[in-house]
Amino acid sequence: MDFKTYQAQALLTDQVPGTSDDETATTLIVPMLGLAGETGQLLSEYKKHLRDGAAHRLFKEQVGEELGDLLWYIANVASKFGLDLDQIAEKNLDKVRARFAPTSAQAPERDSEFPDVERLPRQMTVRLVEEPGSGPRPKVRMTINREGIGALLSDNAYDPDGYRFHDVFHLAYAAILGWSPNLRAFLKRKRKSKPLLDEVEDGGRARIIEEGVSALAFDYARKHSFLEGVSEIDYGLLRTIESMTSHLEVGDATAADWERAILQGFAVWRQVLANDGGEILVDLDARAISYLGVP
Repeated sequence: MDFKTYQAQALLTDQVPGTSDDETATTLIVPMLGLAGETGQLLSEYKKHLRDGAAHRLFKEQVGEELGDLLWYIANVASKFGLDLDQIAEKNLDKVRARFAPTSAQAPERDSEFPDVERLPRQMTVRLVEEPGSGPRPKVRMTINREGIGALLSDNAYDPDGYRFHDVFHLAYAAILGWSPNLRAFLKRKRKSKPLLDEVEDGGRARIIEEGVSALAFDYARKHSFLEGVSEIDYGLLRTIESMTSHLEVGDATAADWERAILQGFAVWRQVLANDGGEILVDLDARAISYLGVP
């Protein structure tokens, strides 16, 4: 039986019919309470299983019955909101696939059709070094393949927090996602041969969005020990980042892709911070970023 048939048949047994537009809340509160109650029953059956073990011989049958009751209430709530259970199931699968599906072996080549001078290098050796004599607060210089890139960076915060090394995150986005408008600007690899694409994908607005993503992830990481020992990022944060970047070419990146980029970026960032700099290998073909140590 498919969900559409089940939903229609289940609605025929509804004892409190109506829609979400009804003046009374009864039509909705009854199935909502039913969901809560049946969830409790399911937990109760599992409690009995833990307590009684093999003696609880009807465990699987009882679990199946409770799941069936939950399904009825889910279908009922969907019907009263005018939702299609088949579509709900399909969208949920799309969501969990994007959240947990393995990423491909290589970072996307978003510039393969462009001349070499407009393409991101597939491998880069990057050095981040605190510049001596740069002032009372440390500032960091970045070099890529021994060429000085960008301006000196400080933490731009009252309390030193290591954000001066945040270019690591741009490198991680390039390595894992094949995307970093800021890195393109640093390397002078903007895709100017296509003016509109250059304006939208490599221009100022895209760069600000990338900086916003970095700052947002940094604020989240600050509250979670800078992701030390963390293997999974809050899905709400990933959804926010996906929304921020949905109109750009990186909009094809899944939540799993973003999670990998953020976790790998912070793994390297923590090592860079601990050593006041060092060398980093960025490999778009291996879809990886790694810390090489202090030269």
